[in-house]
Order: sequence, then C-alpha cells, then structure tokens
Amino acid sequence: MTSPQPPTSADELRGAGLRVTAARVALLETVRAGDHLGVEAIAAGVRDRVGHISLQAVYEALHALTDVGLVRRIEPPGSPARFEGRVGDNHHHLVCRSCGVVVDVDCAVGHAPCLTAADNRGFAVDEAEVIYWGLCPDCSPARSF
Repeated sequence: MTSPQPPTSADELRGAGLRVTAARVALLETVRAGDHLGVEAIAAGVRDRVGHISLQAVYEALHALTDVGLVRRIEPPGSPARFEGRVGDNHHHLVCRSCGVVVDVDCAVGHAPCLTAADNRGFAVDEAEVIYWGLCPDCSPARSF
C-alpha cells in the first residue's frame, strides 16, 4: 500500500480555480524555491524554466496566485514587494536594516498583546502582521568578548 502523493503545483492551481499554464507552474515553483523574492528575481527564475515571459505577465500571475492564497505578498516599509510560498500559517518576518534580507520567524506564542487590537473598531480581524527590524548576523558589528 502506497501513501498518497502530495499535490503537484498544477493540482494546486486547478484546485484554486486557476488555469494551469507552464508559466504559472514555473512561477509558483520559483516562489516556493526562493527566499522572499522580488518580481525581477521571480521573472528571471520563470525565464530559466520556461523561456520568455513578460514582466507584466509575471505581475498578473503573482496577483492571481496571491488572490487565491497560493503565494503571499509582503512589503516591508521602504522595500519593494516580495513574495513567498509559505502560506496558511501565522508567521512574521525579520528584516535587516542594512542589506534588506528578509527571513521568516514563527509567531510569538503565549501572551502577545501586540497581536490583539485594543479596539478593533468593528473590524473582523483575521491576521496581524509583525515585522521585526534589526541587523542580520552578516551586517551586525563583530562582537568582541
């Protein structure tokens, strides 16, 4: 008895109600293989996989994939939009003030008052976005002990 195979990118696109194209499959796989990629890097990755694709087509596909929840868009203040394949969980990001690298960090557990609005003003809140800013290990001044 074999265990069921995980869904392919094409299966996920179909399941989300999107038309399956080689470019969309390549885009989804590029985002998932990357690390908080910008649009130019995603376009280059798609071109490596399927050949020519316009930047406009990349933007349109990213918009469609974001709308159906297969890709997540993040845009730290002062930075261009970046995209990630880690979706469906509540995680946050660390951003380096110097080089701009972005890394995932799991949500704080326990008492985390910053994740609950003191007054939701009638909003049905379904997500909180937290960005931690600082210097990554490569940009931090060397510590001498």
